[in-house]
Amino acid sequence: MTLSLLALTAACGAGVNGRVAKACVDADRSAASTRLCSCVQRVADQSLNASDQALAVKFFEDPQLAQDTRQSDNTSNEAFWLRYRAFANSASRQCG
Repeated sequence: MTLSLLALTAACGAGVNGRVAKACVDADRSAASTRLCSCVQRVADQSLNASDQALAVKFFEDPQLAQDTRQSDNTSNEAFWLRYRAFANSASRQCG
C-alpha cells in the first residue's frame, strides 16, 4: 500500500501546487504527470489535514519513516496511519 502510493505520487510532474504535489516534483520521477500529481494533491486536501500532509511528504525523503510509522504502537501514529491508508485508497481509485 505505502509503496504503491509513493510510486503513484512520485510520478507527479511540474506546475503543481501543494505539499504533496511539490514532494512529487522533488522526487523527480521519469513518469511525471501534472494531471496525476494534481489529482493526488486534491485527494490529499480532501483527506489529510496540514500536519498529516507534512508527515506524508516526509515519506518521500525517508521511506523507512513510512514503515516505522505504520508499525508504530503509538496511538497517534496508528490514528494517522488509518487516515493515510484511507487517503492512499482514495488516491488510487480517483487518480490511478
